Amino acid sequence: MDKYSFLNAAHTAYFADLYEQYQKHPDSVEPSWRAFFQGYDFGSETYGMEGDIVEGVSAQIPEHVQKEFQVVKLIDGYRSRGHLFTKTNPVRDRRKYEPTLAIENFGLSKADLDTEFNAGETLGIGKQTLKEIIRHLESIYCDSIGVEYMYIRNPLEIQWIQNKLNINDNQPRFSAEEKKHILKKLNEAVSFESFLHTKYVGQKRFSLEGNESLIPALDSLIENASVHGVKEFVMGMAHRGRLSTLTNIFGKSAKDIFSEFDGKDYEQEVFDGDVKYHLGWTSNRVSDNGKEINLNIAPNPSHLETVGAVVEGIVRAKQDDKYPDNPSQVLPIVVHGDAAISGQGLVYEVVQMAKLDGYKTNGTIHIVVNNQIGFTTNYLDGRSSTYCTDVGKVTLSPVLHVNADDAEAVVHAMLFALHFRMKFKRDVFIDLLGYRKYGHNEGDEPRFTQPKLYKAISKHKNPRDIYAEKLIAEGVIDKQYVSQLEKEYKDKLEENLEDSRKIDKTVITPFMQDEWVNYQTVIEDKMLQAVDTTYPKEGLAKITKVISNLPEDKKFIRKIERLVQSRQTMFDEDKLDWAMAEHLAYGTLLEEGYDVRISGQDVERGTFSHRHAVVKVEDSEEEILLLNQISDKQGQFFIYNSLLSEYGVVGFDYGYAMASPKTLVIWEAQFGDFSNGAQIMLDQYISAAEDKWKLQNGLVMLLPHGYEGQGAEHSSGRMERYLQLCAKDNMFVMDCTTPANMYHLLRKQMKAEFRKPLIVFTPKSLLRHPLVVSTVDEFANGSFQMVIDDASVKADKVKTLVFVTGKFYYDLLEQREDLKREDVALVRIEQLFPLPEQQIKDVIAKYKNAEDIVWAQEEPRNMGAYGHILMHLDEAKSFRAATRRPYGAPAAGSSVRSKKRHQEVIDYVFDKTKNNQR
Repeated sequence: MDKYSFLNAAHTAYFADLYEQYQKHPDSVEPSWRAFFQGYDFGSETYGMEGDIVEGVSAQIPEHVQKEFQVVKLIDGYRSRGHLFTKTNPVRDRRKYEPTLAIENFGLSKADLDTEFNAGETLGIGKQTLKEIIRHLESIYCDSIGVEYMYIRNPLEIQWIQNKLNINDNQPRFSAEEKKHILKKLNEAVSFESFLHTKYVGQKRFSLEGNESLIPALDSLIENASVHGVKEFVMGMAHRGRLSTLTNIFGKSAKDIFSEFDGKDYEQEVFDGDVKYHLGWTSNRVSDNGKEINLNIAPNPSHLETVGAVVEGIVRAKQDDKYPDNPSQVLPIVVHGDAAISGQGLVYEVVQMAKLDGYKTNGTIHIVVNNQIGFTTNYLDGRSSTYCTDVGKVTLSPVLHVNADDAEAVVHAMLFALHFRMKFKRDVFIDLLGYRKYGHNEGDEPRFTQPKLYKAISKHKNPRDIYAEKLIAEGVIDKQYVSQLEKEYKDKLEENLEDSRKIDKTVITPFMQDEWVNYQTVIEDKMLQAVDTTYPKEGLAKITKVISNLPEDKKFIRKIERLVQSRQTMFDEDKLDWAMAEHLAYGTLLEEGYDVRISGQDVERGTFSHRHAVVKVEDSEEEILLLNQISDKQGQFFIYNSLLSEYGVVGFDYGYAMASPKTLVIWEAQFGDFSNGAQIMLDQYISAAEDKWKLQNGLVMLLPHGYEGQGAEHSSGRMERYLQLCAKDNMFVMDCTTPANMYHLLRKQMKAEFRKPLIVFTPKSLLRHPLVVSTVDEFANGSFQMVIDDASVKADKVKTLVFVTGKFYYDLLEQREDLKREDVALVRIEQLFPLPEQQIKDVIAKYKNAEDIVWAQEEPRNMGAYGHILMHLDEAKSFRAATRRPYGAPAAGSSVRSKKRHQEVIDYVFDKTKNNQR
């Protein structure tokens, strides 16, 4: 049905059908219609509406009832399309949309304006004239706030929103004191930016000018959220307005910001720092009602929107750890740019996480600082959607478009967003429509590309002055009030500036320092030291028993039963495989009080069906997690199959690990190359965060890697990329070959007194390889081995010493046995970074009769670890390299060709005359 055409016979039939539906099932009818039917008294004039409705009865509906229907359609039109006709743009004329909300488009005319209609009941204003109904609708839907919500499918949410909007015609009602406070925060925003503009001429600061009302809105959000029981805020935002937010909301001293502007060196030698508008901050604030609130603004890189995923992970970690019974006590706020939220695909990934068990955070408040321009790109060139916030409709989230010049409307909208989130635990979006006063970074000339817009902006008053004039007209303040506010605030900034210039070096406060108080910052030497990862054999036996026995009163697929029972068999036969390495590592850590979180695509079962950490009951699909049944005092084991996302999920899990150093946080790629989709997280956070922001992080990335003829994508985890990112002491990179080493590696990650990201190239074919087993004693009393020497040869007989990593070792071992070569030693490098150089040199010295030292890898020469070894080990320059020749793709698609190339490399390892790899 076309909502905006005149009422005709088809419409009256629709009306009759709707009324019949209402009589039978009232709750199935849209709330506005339900209110209409409740409010209209059909009385004695039943028109066949009582009881059963027969065909043709709709023609009996009289004109005044038809008019009621048309007014309801008008109300519905405002609710659905009113946001298109608002006063939300402070510096541009709005685009024109058709059809308009003219009453003629709804079968009404000016002659109806003074007629009273019962349809006013649906707005909570009772029976009213059409003129008053329209005034009410214009005030609610077409003033400084435009609201999109009619696509929401939950009638209770729609009713709640409509009731909320009906209060005071969706117009803010603040007391004189509240208005003065809003003005105070607006003044701080305006004065801070103008102070920087005069003191640091031409320096990049990505000012908030044009959207200063963000500051009173955030202030109001924090104050009011504390009343609703929120105890912690985690916020993510890119550059624009960040410095003002840090100072005026999060309480960072302006002195520290001035010190950063002056470009002083840092107090800490091992810390390189970052630009001032990337840094994070943590503080505690006491609200006006005396409640203490923990505030966090996450550090962010230049890559727009990346921080959003990290924020959600931080929030979830805090919720799981501190507030499992009421997760809403931690509130995520993500501030976007208009060009970024519509242009960056990560936003969609994060939005799709919002309701998933493994990633939900009980609703995020998304705020768009909308400049209506992306660097130099007009909004018409920046998106196909009507609004930059249309991604919010994926989760049927309400969206509020607000004029950033109307400070009270902005605060009012923010409080609406807070109340919605706390009530329904869902996302809500605020589109703060303002402008950007200067060029993108204050050094650009915006008139080159937007001359008309910037002509208007140059004449436009700032939001503080606009609001001050309003308050003066209302008699709330006098003309001197603002100038006094500005003077007092700028005097404080001057004092801070003077103090900052007395300090020689910049001090950077670590983000979330309370969570990391017991962890050391370490350099490479400490990373190479052994960590005690032993665990009593009796404890391993106890854990094995738990994870080997499914509940007897539930029915499971027979194959699953056998697989689970085989865990006990492996333990009893002293042959533990890769899956047992994982299970026992997780189980022992859980027993020691650590939590474990694993996420990624299909991790519950494992891509290669080796893990089965979650077992499904056959009939009900009830989930059984045996690792959560070890003991009453154990930590929590979380494992979630992720959505088909890498960038967003890696960011989320990185954020989780950032907030929870006592949790073993693992992201597993379905195949190693899937991590390509998360490359931005690797570059901006995982490899660089400690240098830039003093941030430790213990995220583990498991990347299945190995050449088994599965084509280009599913062979390589792109080891070379991680190794190229390695520097000094920023992360670990491993390629393990035994279950025991994997077991100790995972335990070491938690037992160490520091945290570093851990990249592990894990096997595929080795998961069930008969030789890839370890003994219980190796688990109980062993330790992680960075280098595994060849125990099966005699050193003085060795003529060829081969260094190798990962699965390729077993291919070479098989060939050596076939050839019966006792003069070849196969030594495994299990830790690629930090490279255990001294151990490698000791091995070389041990095999003093070796005439030929080989670096062997299954990857092409331009990939794998060969380049890394050359860079970090001087001796490697004389190694003979046995590799595939350089290729653009990691492996051939043809299994025949792949096998041929693989064999050629193996042959060349054992016979240097066969150097004819293709």
